Amino acid sequence: MRAVLQRVSSASVTIEGKIVGQIQTGLLILLGIEPEDSQTDIEWLTAKISRMRIFGDENDAMNRSVMDVAGSLLVVSQFTLHASTKKGNRPSFIKAARPEVAIPLYQTFIEQLRKDSGCPVETGQFGAMMDVALVNDGPVTILIDSKQKE
Repeated sequence: MRAVLQRVSSASVTIEGKIVGQIQTGLLILLGIEPEDSQTDIEWLTAKISRMRIFGDENDAMNRSVMDVAGSLLVVSQFTLHASTKKGNRPSFIKAARPEVAIPLYQTFIEQLRKDSGCPVETGQFGAMMDVALVNDGPVTILIDSKQKE
């Protein structure tokens, strides 16, 4: 399971002209799911995201988590995070989980994130063509992969 975290002052997801998810201060999470991902990956990743200290304190040092700043989270499914660009110029998405595997994991991830963070969690819509708008605060962008626990 792979996530791109973007610290934002605002973010939203629009589908066919209608805003379906919107937050102010918090994290935009782009989430990619592989077929091998499991509850263990979800629990590790949601705990890591909830406690990631990437918000500024009174000295502008990154010492606060999204929970500490009473922020919100916006989760957007993004199978393209598992693109393979090894061969040719057209990415392959064979490493991304098929919807029948990915959708239940995506839904479980959202529920676990709500539980771990205690923060409001908004979402996009799995598999939909979405317009994602954000104001990246910093900018701060971090990649986390549950298979490469760095």
